[in-house]
Amino acid sequence: MHDCHVLLQQFMPIALTGILPDRVTTVLFELSAYFRGICSKVLHVNELDRLEESIRITLYKMEMIFPPGFFTVMVHLVVHLATECKLAGPVCYRWMYFIERYLGKLKSYVRNKARPEGSIAESYLADECMAFCSRHLEGFSTKHNQPSRKNDKPNENESAMYANESTLFPPVGNPLGKPRTYTLNDMESLQAHRFVLYNCDVVTPYLM
Repeated sequence: MHDCHVLLQQFMPIALTGILPDRVTTVLFELSAYFRGICSKVLHVNELDRLEESIRITLYKMEMIFPPGFFTVMVHLVVHLATECKLAGPVCYRWMYFIERYLGKLKSYVRNKARPEGSIAESYLADECMAFCSRHLEGFSTKHNQPSRKNDKPNENESAMYANESTLFPPVGNPLGKPRTYTLNDMESLQAHRFVLYNCDVVTPYLM
């Protein structure tokens, strides 16, 4: 599950392409680019000045498309986000997504809605006790030693098997879906050949 800023900045332009009229998608793309600009890890004052001017024009365009009920105080606050970046620095050091995720975890602890605080306290204490005890147990799968669901690295047996293999085809990753064959054309074959010559360490001794 992605955070809202990923959906707004990266996925929304892709999802809306070809669905809505151009005059609507253009405005939404400008809004997405604005949030992508203020959420950058490196901010420049000149760029923030440009974003301050562009978001005003973007909101003017939105007023010609969306009904008046859409423009609440939260939409108006978008105008001041670039100014806030000038005063407080990059957004990524101040946003609350990870705190909201943790609050969602605490909310899932609630079993008795009449006493939510007690449910959260007891579940949190039980979770901490189990985590502490699991550090002293061996031979059991716990959240501290279990492999990740996306662990594509080879295990010990596979590492010994592929120890003497070429680095051109590293044993990393898992296949997805049904295998298919693909025939390279002349240009792709030439590009693949040059990539091997320039990037494969096994070929380097033969080029000296």
